[in-house]
Amino acid sequence: VQLQASGGGLVQAGGSLRLSCATSGRAFSSYAMGWFRQAPGKEREFVAAVTRSGGRRYNEDSAKGRFTISRDNAKNTVYLQMNSLKPEDTAVYYCAAGPRSSPTLGEYDYWGQGTLVTVSS
Repeated sequence: VQLQASGGGLVQAGGSLRLSCATSGRAFSSYAMGWFRQAPGKEREFVAAVTRSGGRRYNEDSAKGRFTISRDNAKNTVYLQMNSLKPEDTAVYYCAAGPRSSPTLGEYDYWGQGTLVTVSS
Protein backbone atom coordinates (compact mmCIF):
# COMPACT_ATOMS: atom_id res chain seq x y z
CA VAL A 1 0.00 0.00 0.00
CA GLN A 2 1.32 3.41 -0.97
CA LEU A 3 0.05 6.56 0.70
CA GLN A 4 0.43 10.09 -0.63
CA ALA A 5 -0.50 12.97 1.66
CA SER A 6 -1.20 16.43 0.31
CA GLY A 7 -2.96 19.67 1.14
CA GLY A 8 -0.57 21.21 3.63
CA GLY A 9 0.53 24.81 3.44
CA LEU A 10 0.72 28.12 5.22
CA VAL A 11 -2.44 29.45 6.83
CA GLN A 12 -3.23 32.16 9.32
CA ALA A 13 -4.52 31.34 12.78
CA GLY A 14 -8.26 30.76 12.64
CA GLY A 15 -8.11 29.49 9.09
CA SER A 16 -8.83 26.07 7.62
CA LEU A 17 -7.09 23.43 5.59
CA ARG A 18 -8.14 20.08 4.22
CA LEU A 19 -5.53 17.37 4.01
CA SER A 20 -5.92 14.44 1.67
CA CYS A 21 -4.25 11.06 1.64
CA ALA A 22 -4.59 9.06 -1.53
CA THR A 23 -3.77 5.38 -1.44
CA SER A 24 -2.89 2.77 -4.01
CA GLY A 25 -2.22 -0.91 -3.86
CA ARG A 26 -4.33 -3.26 -1.80
CA ALA A 27 -7.99 -2.51 -1.15
CA PHE A 28 -8.31 0.79 0.66
CA SER A 29 -11.58 -0.24 2.25
CA SER A 30 -9.87 -3.05 4.14
CA TYR A 31 -7.78 -0.63 6.21
CA ALA A 32 -8.41 1.67 9.09
CA MET A 33 -6.79 5.04 8.45
CA GLY A 34 -5.15 7.47 10.79
CA TRP A 35 -3.64 10.93 10.85
CA PHE A 36 -0.67 11.76 13.03
CA ARG A 37 1.47 14.85 13.31
CA GLN A 38 4.97 15.73 14.38
CA ALA A 39 5.99 19.20 15.42
CA PRO A 40 9.66 20.25 15.44
CA GLY A 41 11.47 18.71 18.37
CA LYS A 42 8.46 16.67 19.45
CA GLU A 43 7.32 13.09 19.12
CA ARG A 44 4.78 12.06 16.53
CA GLU A 45 1.30 12.19 18.02
CA PHE A 46 -2.11 10.87 17.17
CA VAL A 47 -4.62 13.25 15.64
CA ALA A 48 -7.55 11.21 14.35
CA ALA A 49 -8.51 7.82 12.97
CA VAL A 50 -11.36 6.28 11.03
CA THR A 51 -12.40 2.65 10.94
CA ARG A 52 -13.12 0.71 7.75
CA SER A 53 -16.81 1.46 8.17
CA GLY A 54 -16.37 5.14 9.03
CA GLY A 55 -16.26 5.20 12.81
CA ARG A 56 -14.15 8.09 14.04
CA ARG A 57 -11.92 8.84 16.99
CA TYR A 58 -9.92 11.93 17.83
CA ASN A 59 -7.20 13.22 20.05
CA GLU A 60 -9.38 14.79 22.72
CA ASP A 61 -6.91 17.49 23.57
CA SER A 62 -5.85 18.73 20.17
CA ALA A 63 -8.35 17.72 17.52
CA LYS A 64 -11.84 17.09 18.82
CA GLY A 65 -14.25 19.86 17.90
CA ARG A 66 -11.95 21.40 15.31
CA PHE A 67 -10.83 18.55 13.05
CA THR A 68 -12.92 16.05 11.11
CA ILE A 69 -11.61 12.85 9.59
CA SER A 70 -13.49 11.21 6.75
CA ARG A 71 -12.91 8.65 4.07
CA ASP A 72 -14.15 8.04 0.56
CA ASN A 73 -13.71 4.40 -0.27
CA ALA A 74 -14.66 5.00 -3.90
CA LYS A 75 -11.74 7.41 -4.26
CA ASN A 76 -9.34 5.48 -2.01
CA THR A 77 -8.77 8.66 -0.06
CA VAL A 78 -8.92 9.79 3.54
CA TYR A 79 -9.32 13.44 4.50
CA LEU A 80 -8.62 15.62 7.49
CA GLN A 81 -10.60 18.82 7.59
CA MET A 82 -8.93 21.22 10.00
CA ASN A 83 -10.76 24.32 11.17
CA SER A 84 -9.94 27.07 13.65
CA LEU A 85 -6.26 26.35 13.23
CA LYS A 86 -3.82 27.50 15.88
CA PRO A 87 -0.06 28.11 15.72
CA GLU A 88 0.42 25.01 17.88
CA ASP A 89 -1.09 22.93 15.07
CA THR A 90 2.06 23.58 13.06
CA ALA A 91 3.56 20.20 12.23
CA VAL A 92 4.18 17.67 9.54
CA TYR A 93 1.01 15.63 9.17
CA TYR A 94 1.23 11.96 8.27
CA CYS A 95 -1.44 9.55 7.15
CA ALA A 96 -1.23 5.88 7.98
CA ALA A 97 -3.04 2.62 7.22
CA GLY A 98 -3.49 -0.37 9.46
CA PRO A 99 -5.78 -3.20 10.44
CA ARG A 100 -7.63 -1.25 13.14
CA SER A 101 -8.36 2.29 14.25
CA SER A 102 -5.90 3.15 16.98
CA PRO A 103 -4.13 6.13 18.57
CA THR A 104 -0.92 4.07 18.70
CA LEU A 105 1.72 4.54 16.01
CA GLY A 106 2.77 0.91 16.11
CA GLU A 107 -0.68 -0.30 15.08
CA TYR A 108 -0.21 1.10 11.58
CA ASP A 109 1.62 -0.79 8.88
CA TYR A 110 1.91 1.83 6.15
CA TRP A 111 2.79 5.52 6.26
CA GLY A 112 2.69 8.42 3.87
CA GLN A 113 5.52 10.88 3.44
CA GLY A 114 3.91 13.73 5.36
CA THR A 115 2.65 17.16 4.44
CA LEU A 116 3.71 20.32 6.25
CA VAL A 117 1.12 22.55 7.88
CA THR A 118 2.28 25.93 9.12
CA VAL A 119 -0.09 28.16 11.06
CA SER A 120 1.00 31.75 11.51
CA SER A 121 -0.15 33.92 14.39
